[in-house]
Amino acid sequence: MESLEDVIAREEAERQQSLRDLEQLYEWLQQFEDPPPAPRPPPPYQFRNGDITQKGYEKKRTRLLTPYIPKHQPAGSGGTEGGTGNSGGGNSGDPVSGGGIGGGPGNGKHQHTRRRTQRRVTHNEKRYHSDVAEEKRTKESVTGVSPATRALRKGNRRLTRNESRYHSEVRQEAVQQALAQALQNRHKPSMPMPSKRTSVMARSPDRDKHDSESSSDEDSIVNEEPVESTPERERVRDRGTPQMFPPPPLSDTSSTGSPPPLHHRPRLPPPTNWEDKRRIEITEISDVLQNFRPYSQPPDVTHNTAQGGRRAAADRVNRYGSSGSDDTVGTGTGRWKVSTKIQQLLNTLKRPKRRPLPEFYEDDDIELEIAANPKDPNAPKPEGSYMNPVVGDQLTVPSGLPRNLEAAITRYGNGTFKAPVATVLDPNGKLLVTLTYGKLLSRSHKIAYALLTKSFSKNGDTSLKCGDRVALVYPNNDPINFLCAFYGCLLAGIVPVPIEVPITRRDAGSLQIGFLLGSCAVQLALTSDACLKGLPKTTSGEVIQFKGWPRLTWFVTEHLAKTPKDWSPTPRLTDETPAYIEYSTDRDGSVMGVTVTRTAMVQHCRMLTMSCNYTEGENMVCVLDFKREVGLWHSVLTSVLNGMHVIYIPYALMKVNPASWMQMITKHRASVAVVKSRDLHWGLLATKDHKDVNLGSLRMLLVADGANPWSLSSCDQFLSVFQTKGLRADAICPCASSSEVLTVSVRRPGRAGVNATGRGVLSMQGLSYGVVRVDQENSLTSLTLQDCGQVMPGCVIVVVKMEGPSYLCKTDEVGEICVNSGATGTQYWGLQGLSNSTFKVQPLGTDGKPISDAEYTRSGLLGFLGPGGLVFVCGSRDGLMTVTGRKHNVDDIIATVLAVEPMKFIYRGRIAVFSIKVLRDERICVIAEQRPDCSEEESFQWMSRVLQAVDSIHQVGIYCLALVPPNYLPKTPLGGIHLSETKRRFMDGNLHPANVLMCPHTCVTNLPKPREVHTDVGPASVVVGTLVQGNRLASAQGREVGGLLDEDGDSSKKQQFIAEILRWRAHSTSDHVLFTLLNNKGAVAKVLSCLELHKKAERVGSLLVEKGKINTGDHVALIFPPGLDLICAFYGCLMIVDVSKSVLVLSIQAVIKLLRSKEASNVVDIKSWPSILDTDDMPKKKLTVPYRAPTAEMIAYLDFSVSTTGMLAGIKKSHAAVTNLCKSMKLACELYPSRHIALCLDPYCGLGFALWCLSSIYSGHHSILIPPSEVEVNPGLWLTAVSQYKVRDTFCSYGVMELCTKGLGSSVNQLKTRNVSLACVRTCVVVAEERPRMNLTTSFSKLFSPLGLSPRAVSTSFGCRVNVAICLQGASSPEPSTVYVDLRALRNDRVSLVERGSPHSLCVMESGKLLPGVKVIIANPETKGQCGDSHLGEIWVQSGHNASGYFTIYGEESEYGDHFNARLVTGNTGEVYARTGYLGFLRRTEMLETAGATDETIISRESDNESLGSSHHILPAAADCPELHDAVFVVGALDETIMLRGMRYHPIDIENSVLRCHKKIAECAVFTWTNLLVVVVELDGNESEALDLVPLVTNTVLEEHHLIVGVVVVVDPGVVPINSRGEKQRMHLRDGFLADQLDPIYVAYNM
Repeated sequence: MESLEDVIAREEAERQQSLRDLEQLYEWLQQFEDPPPAPRPPPPYQFRNGDITQKGYEKKRTRLLTPYIPKHQPAGSGGTEGGTGNSGGGNSGDPVSGGGIGGGPGNGKHQHTRRRTQRRVTHNEKRYHSDVAEEKRTKESVTGVSPATRALRKGNRRLTRNESRYHSEVRQEAVQQALAQALQNRHKPSMPMPSKRTSVMARSPDRDKHDSESSSDEDSIVNEEPVESTPERERVRDRGTPQMFPPPPLSDTSSTGSPPPLHHRPRLPPPTNWEDKRRIEITEISDVLQNFRPYSQPPDVTHNTAQGGRRAAADRVNRYGSSGSDDTVGTGTGRWKVSTKIQQLLNTLKRPKRRPLPEFYEDDDIELEIAANPKDPNAPKPEGSYMNPVVGDQLTVPSGLPRNLEAAITRYGNGTFKAPVATVLDPNGKLLVTLTYGKLLSRSHKIAYALLTKSFSKNGDTSLKCGDRVALVYPNNDPINFLCAFYGCLLAGIVPVPIEVPITRRDAGSLQIGFLLGSCAVQLALTSDACLKGLPKTTSGEVIQFKGWPRLTWFVTEHLAKTPKDWSPTPRLTDETPAYIEYSTDRDGSVMGVTVTRTAMVQHCRMLTMSCNYTEGENMVCVLDFKREVGLWHSVLTSVLNGMHVIYIPYALMKVNPASWMQMITKHRASVAVVKSRDLHWGLLATKDHKDVNLGSLRMLLVADGANPWSLSSCDQFLSVFQTKGLRADAICPCASSSEVLTVSVRRPGRAGVNATGRGVLSMQGLSYGVVRVDQENSLTSLTLQDCGQVMPGCVIVVVKMEGPSYLCKTDEVGEICVNSGATGTQYWGLQGLSNSTFKVQPLGTDGKPISDAEYTRSGLLGFLGPGGLVFVCGSRDGLMTVTGRKHNVDDIIATVLAVEPMKFIYRGRIAVFSIKVLRDERICVIAEQRPDCSEEESFQWMSRVLQAVDSIHQVGIYCLALVPPNYLPKTPLGGIHLSETKRRFMDGNLHPANVLMCPHTCVTNLPKPREVHTDVGPASVVVGTLVQGNRLASAQGREVGGLLDEDGDSSKKQQFIAEILRWRAHSTSDHVLFTLLNNKGAVAKVLSCLELHKKAERVGSLLVEKGKINTGDHVALIFPPGLDLICAFYGCLMIVDVSKSVLVLSIQAVIKLLRSKEASNVVDIKSWPSILDTDDMPKKKLTVPYRAPTAEMIAYLDFSVSTTGMLAGIKKSHAAVTNLCKSMKLACELYPSRHIALCLDPYCGLGFALWCLSSIYSGHHSILIPPSEVEVNPGLWLTAVSQYKVRDTFCSYGVMELCTKGLGSSVNQLKTRNVSLACVRTCVVVAEERPRMNLTTSFSKLFSPLGLSPRAVSTSFGCRVNVAICLQGASSPEPSTVYVDLRALRNDRVSLVERGSPHSLCVMESGKLLPGVKVIIANPETKGQCGDSHLGEIWVQSGHNASGYFTIYGEESEYGDHFNARLVTGNTGEVYARTGYLGFLRRTEMLETAGATDETIISRESDNESLGSSHHILPAAADCPELHDAVFVVGALDETIMLRGMRYHPIDIENSVLRCHKKIAECAVFTWTNLLVVVVELDGNESEALDLVPLVTNTVLEEHHLIVGVVVVVDPGVVPINSRGEKQRMHLRDGFLADQLDPIYVAYNM
């Protein structure tokens, strides 16, 4: 252990280093994409005692950086002077202390400025508008006045199309100031523009002009320093002008806290055109950069220790020791006579304890969770007292109000039957139809009678009963039929469920509506004649079955027969029965049915009557949806209870004439209007209709979405414009409501009293911590709230905490508003659990006990209560996003984004904002429709401004910003954006965006830290530790080779040379067929017997001697297609020379022709080659004296192969190695002359060559050769041949296996009918030089099991450059075993075994059994110390058939010399091994040979590292010990691994995750580029889908591997290069990427 002084000294040194790193920062800071330092949140924790303080750190940082920050004063960023009053609403109240609310009604003084600016204001097409600080904006406006007059002439039709929510001048100005500050504080932002293939871009006519110019000033950087150009330039740009982009963020560590020690990190080859010095600095500075985001925590520049307390998952390897020596298998008590009981007891004690299950599932998600929710000690905390429930006025029912709704329609229908109840306008604004109370009564009676008496089912069962549910399906322009049907149901005691009209079979959200109908057991749908005609039909004329809906009978409620005179509806059971069910949608799109009882319905109508002072005969104009919420409560229920007349304005008419509702108020002198803030905004825009409008009759303008904070500006502006038209300030009445609690509060019309209304300017920073804090009027980060009126009569309201148990909030704390009254919903139909947590809440006091017995209902609204029972709402539960512990409201983010210049960038304000959960934290996604004609350049300028604006104002990063074409987002029936459907498409990769920008580098701050490497532990200590724990050292060997007589007698034993063996076979078994070559039809193309082969080989030899004038020892290159000529040429050369660094090339005519063709000349320069001889043109002469090498150590041939890292390596194979290899394989696979072996792989290197050319000659077996190229033509060829020849052993490559799985997936049954049977196959070995591809081998086994293929037959071999065959599944080997290892431990170079199915587990299969004569150990590649069993290290091999060394053309043998003669530094240091360059581990397992074929391998998993040698299960019946078997598990090549954030990743693991994330990804490869992870994916689909992959790839890699993807490259299928063994050539791909040769569809640079 370190002493305290050491620790302090080390920390001091680290602090100094961090500060030095900070000083180096300036050099790169200009280009760093950093948001303005704007309001900086306090640091998440106090710096520890003795460390540099936050203040000191800030000071130091400023001092270091000031000299380097350019002092630009951006044009047009004027000061912040200018009007501060709320000139809009005229409420110029000062915030008071109570709740930060105050002010009374005021009359605006700036009439004429207001009128002047209003024209401009109304023209900006956005949603929630406000004109606070209007004059200030006139001074400051960067864009100048928008051309209002020009646009006005175009008339209203266009104006209304701008879906403009969230429209706020204040926000616009805040955004401009924030961006101006950001620009002032540093260089203009710039980011690598993604490159897009031309065909992917939607080109507009002026596009080419844009593309050829250099980027505009907003997005380019001053060329002061050499800057790297991105590897993928925009295809369309002029290649001549060099493009300047800053390098993408180079952070390879985005976790907060200190970066990993810089000097350990391996570096990649430098990018092409930076100077070395800058490259080094950038790579290292990048580790510091990530700490400089205003919303990520400041770097703790003092501590670099790993978290102590918890033992990390992979340390479990060392948790249990086990007794016993290395290989004693016996029980240890055999010598003494002891009772079996004691014996059993001893055995039990010896067996290590099984690890408790939770440990297998131990997850670092706890750390991620903590990092995602940092506790900030400086965060504002609520300071008020705990609130008391607020009680509304007593409910007094006006005298003469009908008892209930049935009584009302009966009374008015008989008494004032001519009075109108409803009038509906047609789309041209003409009065279409008026319904009188008399007609309403008679029609609803007819409907009630029909419902109760008609039989609706086919088999004539009884009709509906009281309490049954029916769906009401009426379009938005048909309130009259809806009214009749609704009241018909009420009279009949049947429960109506109003829903939207379905338009297509698969509407957005149709499934959820279907779920609601199903759970309500709805079988009947009431509709109108016109609506039924418009529904989609099947060919037989029936209404189609909508997706997810139950079977419905459709019933038209018009033109029904009269009811019998004596019939009257039966009296209802009780008032507690449901009256109607209103659907409500939660944030993930699920639809619930809120059940409202008859009592609640009537009580609610009474409450509204009292608070809105409704009286009989009043005229009301309604613009809302009358089927639910405010529209239903006011215009269908309360209006009828009071005998009022409602004029309905359909949505279609509003789109054409947005002033129609004001004209109706003027025409009918209506006293009440029910609207949304959107309608106010649209009304403002329709200026040409204003002159005739008179709103003097209006006593109440009810704003249904008054609870949305951004409705305030629309209300203020509307008042300021229409005050002159008779609108009274006290007529504007915002209300707050939700489907669950109905109306929460409403501002009373004509209000009086001190606290009748109020507004507060609140700090958004405070709100993000759930605290109410008053802010300055002109602050950029403030939110102005208006009240939603007082609590409803007869209601009690409390505010409870948003998370956890429902504790009461303090007075200055934001929480969820809950209501207790007789007028709320009672349950979600059929969802008991959800209902209890929503409708039966008991608020808890500070003592944790309920404050009363009363049950409250959650409203889903977030807010607080002001003085006098005023309700303030600042958001909704569904719109809440909690990012890194702070809460943000969707509406606030939308308002900021919509205020970014250019305003008209977003098409009609159509935007969706939601959060997705990635890596244990919510991440904000913004999806917007871009206007039709914008260029790539403009999109990205706008996107970068949005990032900065949101960052400055909300101090939160946007994780993903996506733009889609206009009208592309899924819509709700009323034309809004269907949020949950948008989110679903985004998550499923079906959104097809036109532009995407991901910013994981800046948003993800909770990445786990890498494990620390203990450098002070040497190899010797490791070995000692392993032995002390009773763990055996990792070493294993196959059985002995020697001492076995060949079945052919002594004569062949003497033959040490394969050529001699051939000569002997040609002599003794001349007609024995060695090779059969098949063509793609499955027919025999050629056959070769021993004698024919020998003769042909001799002729090749004489060709070489005569024409080639060759000397012994010269090298000859062989270029042949897979076939028999290759074999003949090989032996011909052996008879005279050894093969490679060629003085001569041998080939056949077809290939020579190809090599000399024009096409080939692009790839190879044939002129520089040695001369080529054609083996088709051979002399008839025999070779006079065959060559015989003096010793067996002489080189027989050179084997060349390109490794996956792109290195061409040739190895020398001696004559001895050749015969040893053949002997090993002969023993393992029991190869005799009578055997048939089928080979389907490339014969050019490694084990493939040995099997194709050597094995048959040595063992004399018959090889059936199937070239893989023929399998491409006919996928069934290989398996048919195996079946036809009854082959027991077959060898193939992964490429062939993949061809079969993909090509024969659907034709297994056809093969079966052709009698193809694979039952004969004993071993099917995939020849590989990599970790076994479990997914492929298991899917192959499963796919062909119907043909009799045994699942135990399929296995893999393992070889590499130093030894081409280390493991190979033999004839009698046990089934290959599998283990599950923890991927996170693997990243830290450890093996931790886990149970199947545990999170982060990876299944690894043993790579076949060790060949005879092969010994393998596992060694640490750095220290060269031997590892223990089940520990990860490099596989070292010792064997008679190891290669003799590399044959390198440039003579760099010294570099790799140690690959062939490596020695351990501890233990047995005398032995020499060859290093394979592969990481893996050994694990001792038991083979249980039971009777016959059911032998299986059991792997002991009691402890991670305990060997069965040391503590062995004693099986009760087994007298003799089962045979032990050492399994070799290959994890991956060392050269291939990627070091990122101090951890080692195997590319295949990342690639497998990426392949799973979207069905259109055909192939994938990863590599690194300047510390960035680059993911290349092949898109098997339409180019328009390319951008769907970017977010999915980023999310998946982040979630599963804790890595941030730097660049995502989407390419066409077939771009990822794959060699003949089926391995990806990642380095070739990387070179192609850097040289810009991939022709990608899209390249995304993640910020």
